[in-house]
Amino acid sequence: MAVVEMAVASGLPLLAEHERNPLLTSTRGTGELIRAAVEQGAQRVLLAIGGSATVDGGIGAAAALGWRFLDDNGRDVPAAGGHLKQIAKIVPPPQRLRTEITVLCDVTNPLCGPRGAATVFGPQKGATPEMVGLLEDGLLHLAQCVRRDLGCDVLNLPGGGAAGGLGAGAVAFFGAQLAPGIATVMEACKLDESLRDADWCLTGEGSFDNQSLQGKVVSGVAGLAREQGVPVVVLAGRVKADPAEYRVHGIQAALATHAPDMPMEQVLLNERALLRVTAARWRKSLDD
Repeated sequence: MAVVEMAVASGLPLLAEHERNPLLTSTRGTGELIRAAVEQGAQRVLLAIGGSATVDGGIGAAAALGWRFLDDNGRDVPAAGGHLKQIAKIVPPPQRLRTEITVLCDVTNPLCGPRGAATVFGPQKGATPEMVGLLEDGLLHLAQCVRRDLGCDVLNLPGGGAAGGLGAGAVAFFGAQLAPGIATVMEACKLDESLRDADWCLTGEGSFDNQSLQGKVVSGVAGLAREQGVPVVVLAGRVKADPAEYRVHGIQAALATHAPDMPMEQVLLNERALLRVTAARWRKSLDD
């Protein structure tokens, strides 16, 4: 089994803010990682699709694995979000991917519409209102082409809008299955077994807010720990969640690793030390 993390190839952290433009960015690098895993013998790929900088419907990843997207003149369309409406024909590779791919996806947004990839996630990837409209039209056109050429309806697929439409693209081009990310990871690392003899469970994320309790890592871990009667502590960069709400989920405490006004560059340079200090502060509180 191989794990492919989309963010390390097609993610927002790889771009400066002025470089973010989902009309130009592509998931091709993610497809190259999948291809490399398959070439090295992976029989199953877990594809984590959070943190993307793209809204290309997955055509970049598909192109890296031999798929072709042709315009009206039979020429290859550039595999990026701004060219989706130019697609006139989708041509599968001579040999389709046989490796089992499971997409780890924690959102249920569809490909298009008011909750779709362009409208909801486009602005955080650098899309202006005008770009959002272009991307929305392009993704709708891609879904129509997929249905016509591949017989696969991904337009209203829950999770299809994740990672700029890579959720839908992975299903259409790779025959992938979408699965809740945290549930799949907890099963793979046998977290339930680790919790059996645990006194405490520590988990966390960048910003611990009310969304953290709605299907993300913290909620999944807290739910499993609660089943086994293990109290949970959250160590996060920022803590915004309401204590009254998170304690209902079995979370006893939540500690921020840094002050709100600390520059992000400084946070990233010292993240390990900040985490150690915060964990030590929590441990000391048990004796107080």
